Order: sequence, then structure tokens, then C-alpha cells
Amino acid sequence: MALAESLVAGSFIVYRRLMMKNVEPLDRAVAETYAAWFKALADGTRVQVVSLLARSVEPMTVKQIVAAVPVGQSTVSAHLSQLAAVGFVLAEDRGTARLYRINEACVDCFPTAADVVMGRPSPVPPAVAR
Repeated sequence: MALAESLVAGSFIVYRRLMMKNVEPLDRAVAETYAAWFKALADGTRVQVVSLLARSVEPMTVKQIVAAVPVGQSTVSAHLSQLAAVGFVLAEDRGTARLYRINEACVDCFPTAADVVMGRPSPVPPAVAR
């Protein structure tokens, strides 16, 4: 049975290769941007922080974020730095506080992994807002 499944899977791969005429990879700069985005989201805590900020109505302080995720302040700060480096999170200073919010432009054009892998049209990443 395993051999039959292997042959079917192999046939599908051959079929897909035959159907993929004039296929070009993503532009290198776009691919690098997507890779940086995926790398930034390759940590559960960073995904939690992005999710929290995306659902928050108002920008949040590090203290508020720490209260919501099960890690310490220094860890949250490090994750926020990584998320800000790729543009998922924007930081603004208000008085002595630093507030973090989600970068809506980045979220709006973040392609799904399936879109990128399967060659479906994917949005072009915006210039990183700072």
C-alpha cells in the first residue's frame, strides 16, 4: 500500500512540474522581506505579542504586554525590538512611556505561507513604516 501511495504522490509531483511552465521565483528582495517576516513570527511569544497588539484598540506599554504574556519584561522588550525591526510593530514615545502598536500596513499585506509556497498572487510588502 505504501508503494502505491508513493507512486500516486510521485505522479502528482511530476504532473505539477509539467504544469509549471515559465515559472519564476519571487524577486530576491521580496523573498528576503517575506523571510524576515516569517522568521520574526517563528516564536510563539512574538506571535502572542503581535496578536495582542493587533487586537488592542489602543497602543500598549511593555508593562501591559508583560501582564498579558507569560514572560518577563526583558524578554518582551527583546521580542518587541525584533518585531519592530521588520515593521510589524511601531513604537512611539509619549512622555516617559514608550507605546507599541501594530503596524496595520504590514498586517494588511502579510501574505499567507500557502500563497507564497503555492505561487498564488501575494501582496507586495510596503516600505517599512517607522
